[in-house]
Amino acid sequence: MTLPAEIGELVAPAGCHVVSTGSLDPDARVAIVASRYHAAIVQRMLDGAVAEIEGRGIVPDRITVAICPGAFELGLAAKRFAEARRYAAVIALGCVIRGGTPHFEYVCAETARSLTMTQHETGVPIAFGLLTCDTLQQAEDRAGGPIGNKGQEAAAAALDLAGMLRHLRTA
Repeated sequence: MTLPAEIGELVAPAGCHVVSTGSLDPDARVAIVASRYHAAIVQRMLDGAVAEIEGRGIVPDRITVAICPGAFELGLAAKRFAEARRYAAVIALGCVIRGGTPHFEYVCAETARSLTMTQHETGVPIAFGLLTCDTLQQAEDRAGGPIGNKGQEAAAAALDLAGMLRHLRTA
């Protein structure tokens, strides 16, 4: 995976202990909750997420995909998967495009809050793969266009964190 310009490598100062990402067992289970609203955009993100997971050696039958009505519902679906304690990580994918009402702000803020709370309450990594864009073009650019694939990036973040937490548990 090519890292976006904002993502780089960090080097700890000499003498420091470093805990970085670790690998997951190929038998690890990963859940993806995806919004069917703006389906064409989310499909590209879903494809990117699955490709990233498979690229890490996890086979498709260890990946569960749950289709949610919209972005607002991602939080509850992610919570159920995290509470099941059978998944190393949960990846939430969706797209919200700003309109002419405050609906955008409510949906984006509450979805972020719900996913964050679930991650902290359960200790299961929850990736925030929710595009929050002003225009359809911005969403297309971030869902497999020139800016990258937010689904792939979210999957990479979730798997990296899950691997690091696994390393910490076994260290």
